[in-house]
Amino acid sequence: MKALDELTFDNRFARLGDTFSTSVLPEPIAEPRLVVASESALALLDLDPEQAEEPVFAELFSGHKLWEDTDPRAMVYSGHQFGSYNPRLGDGRGLLLGEVYNEAGEHWDLHLKGAGQTPFSRMGDGRAVLRSSIREFLASEALHALGIPTSRAGCVIGSSTPVWRETQERAAMVLRLAHSHVRFGSLEYFYYTKQHDELKQLADHVLSLHYAECLEQPEPYLAMFRVIVERQAELIAKWQAYGFCHGVMNTDNMSILGITFDFGPFAFLDDFDQHFVCNHSDHEGRYSFSNQVPIGQWNLSALAQALTPFISVEALRESLDLFLPVYQAHYLDLMRRRLGLTTAEDDDADLIARLLQLMQNSGVDYSLFFRRLGEDSTDIAVRHLRDDFVDMLGFDAWAETYKARITRDPASTQDERRTRMHAVNPLYILRNYLAQRAIEAAEQGDYSEVRRLHQVLCKPFEAQDSMESYAQRPPDWGKHLEISCSS
Repeated sequence: MKALDELTFDNRFARLGDTFSTSVLPEPIAEPRLVVASESALALLDLDPEQAEEPVFAELFSGHKLWEDTDPRAMVYSGHQFGSYNPRLGDGRGLLLGEVYNEAGEHWDLHLKGAGQTPFSRMGDGRAVLRSSIREFLASEALHALGIPTSRAGCVIGSSTPVWRETQERAAMVLRLAHSHVRFGSLEYFYYTKQHDELKQLADHVLSLHYAECLEQPEPYLAMFRVIVERQAELIAKWQAYGFCHGVMNTDNMSILGITFDFGPFAFLDDFDQHFVCNHSDHEGRYSFSNQVPIGQWNLSALAQALTPFISVEALRESLDLFLPVYQAHYLDLMRRRLGLTTAEDDDADLIARLLQLMQNSGVDYSLFFRRLGEDSTDIAVRHLRDDFVDMLGFDAWAETYKARITRDPASTQDERRTRMHAVNPLYILRNYLAQRAIEAAEQGDYSEVRRLHQVLCKPFEAQDSMESYAQRPPDWGKHLEISCSS
């Protein structure tokens, strides 16, 4: 493990120059204090997590101090927001402090969200509030624990600095880690401003650092785009399988690496609802749960447009056609495993669709259904779950089909099946009401609930002593929390 002053920086993105980012120093927040830190995320930097409790840790990640080798930059990008192109966005409240490489040879961006005003702040104060910082931290680490590709969160630093949103709140900063913070919108910016030399420079940067295997292909840019399509398809398949709603799938929020990125008004499903909209500003439902699949493909087509100077339109279209088949393959594979199936049959998609429609009609808790399905033998499990459905006869018919399907799967003991299903069906998920409860305590200066919830979510598949309350269905008030983009 390293001490804080032993981090090794290699600021590759900053070296691209001022066309791609602007040098900006973070604006410190007052009386910085540690709210929560992720041991596993800090380990990516070879940092001993005990250092998070030291005053200098909060000073470094609140803008009061900087490493000598950092080069803080606000990155420029544009993007399609709710389908409309915005020609200039950029890091309006975040800064890329620099890139650290660890003993394993991995490079990690240190990105500080809530670091103050930049040239891209557009009348904003450049701050993030405590509640949104806590939500992003918890979501990043919860998704990682579920096996869903995501940026990571190293820590949240709170403060006494007042900020105004709907009411007065307190400013905070969250440390975000990723191998890159280049977005679809980063490439779009240079395409639409007709800076094609710079577009090529950025594409080459991404290609050489993050898709080096594609350099060996006859058409490296095309090969890279195909991998991006495949990664995005797999990512959204995992979102759908685990009931995760991103909330703001603008192209400036889509990572070039195919990871979950830029958390805003996200949510996990409580009761299954394919039409669920988690962002109360999304009045048209563009980013509803069921729309995440077509929007994912739409965003990839926007990225494809930005790559037309280097790749033929026909080749780009052929690559885009891979999205749905790749998505469906990953989604079916994960849903089969959630149902305890180890083989594939042609009718499995229909089996899954019938179940989801029954869950939709009855408002069945999405996560707990799958967890409970693996608790007992199939006969006992479906008998216990039957009361959750309004259409009991419909569920009975589905259950008979499911039980027959299970008998055709390779034989295994109930204990083996339970172990297999519990390994993919979480007992704990980041429900909005759990996050809200932790946020309310933190806003009163009590960070114990944030830290406890974080620890529970780090092991979502394992039953944990004295944590039964975190695995329950939410109260009625907890199902109707409105989440906005305001941070």
